[in-house]
Amino acid sequence: MITLDRLVNVLGGYGVVSRLGAVPRSTELRSVVLPEPPGPKVAGDVLLALGAASVADGIRLARDVGATAVLVRADGSADADDVAVLQVEPTVPWSELAAVVYGLVLEGRETESGRGPTDLFALADTLADAIGAPLTIEDRHSNLLAYSRGQVDADPVRTQTILGRRAPESLRRRFVERGVYARLMAGEDPFFIPAEDESGMRGRMVVAVRVGRELLGSVWVSTPRTLRGAARRALADGARTVALHLLRSRASADLERQVESEAVIRLLEGTPDAASLASRLGLPPGSLQVIAVRPRAETEPHTALLMAFEQATAGFGWSRPGRSAVVENIVYTVLPLDAAHDAARSWVAALADALPESATLWAGISGPATADELVAARREADECLALHEAAGGDPPRYDECWDDILLQRLRAAAGSGRGPTRGPVAELLRHDEDNGTRFVVTLRAWLEAQGDAAGAAEILGVHENTVRNRLRKLIRVARVDLSDPRKRMALMIELAAL
Repeated sequence: MITLDRLVNVLGGYGVVSRLGAVPRSTELRSVVLPEPPGPKVAGDVLLALGAASVADGIRLARDVGATAVLVRADGSADADDVAVLQVEPTVPWSELAAVVYGLVLEGRETESGRGPTDLFALADTLADAIGAPLTIEDRHSNLLAYSRGQVDADPVRTQTILGRRAPESLRRRFVERGVYARLMAGEDPFFIPAEDESGMRGRMVVAVRVGRELLGSVWVSTPRTLRGAARRALADGARTVALHLLRSRASADLERQVESEAVIRLLEGTPDAASLASRLGLPPGSLQVIAVRPRAETEPHTALLMAFEQATAGFGWSRPGRSAVVENIVYTVLPLDAAHDAARSWVAALADALPESATLWAGISGPATADELVAARREADECLALHEAAGGDPPRYDECWDDILLQRLRAAAGSGRGPTRGPVAELLRHDEDNGTRFVVTLRAWLEAQGDAAGAAEILGVHENTVRNRLRKLIRVARVDLSDPRKRMALMIELAAL
């Protein structure tokens, strides 16, 4: 079922202001009603108070139908202990809100009756009983969605699929080579895959789960031989039932993703009500972090991006710690900051593990930020992402690598033509290129050693007298006073940008 808490969280993304009074957030909602003209009395849990002259009028109408919550679009304010008031902004059309409310409540009602998306495991059990063999249900990317009971005699492939929540990568590659997935994409009828010794798979009967031409997933039955007769018909009919479940599941998830994405983008682009919007998204009032990830796959670049976004926003309700959105080719996630500062990297690692082995995930993590500072945190995450793509290693975090980010900014400025083409460093670069000298590396080492010739000599692997001799010569070439601390700082900055 759907609770008042979930309804409030979703509608908050549409600018709906909630005053719940004494109504518990855990209150279950099962029906939606509209105000009716005089006649047979209707009753429901959520009232869409179209035509209410005021908030108080909406509360009165809600009490008339026994509603727990009322959506009302009117000026002013009024509170009630027995009715949760959800006040709608005038700019939000009723048709859009009605679609959202009906979609959420009806999804909750179907789930409660055993037909909703979260009951896929029960469906797997029912279908397995009808066929007489254990089975798994997978999405179109071979991620495990549900499996039937009875793992005592499971073969190694079924065991690995259940434990890893995904079909083994080696098996998937062989299925690609053998045309199994191409056959799934093209046809609707169940077909048999013989056993193979390499993986220990005993044999599979597989059928596509599709709506029209769109492939939503597949059902895999563990069986040593081709299914025939009633078992085959049960598998084909079951695939259509699974398709309805997946379609409902996706519709509900897409609705939440849309609401969530719009709110996250507002936070990242800047909004005066950032703190209130973050709260409506279910983010805590403390420190937050922005994670920017860019997944890449040579053969399917757009698929990798969508898979990453689906994984980042997987699950019903608001139990996930982060809130995500896609902007161009980057998935942004706003994540609460934990005490150990390890949650962000753990989140990135889990996301990378959920993607195919052929995909590469680059990521950048901002420093701590409040909701009002998320615009700056996004810039930090973007710069850390660029640094990760350039240098590799662990995903960089801004508060740990701000110095590298600063040098990266300097290099970007120099690379865009804003670096000096004349001056001491430019003169030394030209002299080194024309004469084969090593004045630039010597000057850099001397500055890094804070003017100590012996320290510079150790860095370069030469005698300190060699360093002193080079310094005398490069001073004449560059016409620079190395005793001036401001000039030394300027030289260090320019050299760092090279």
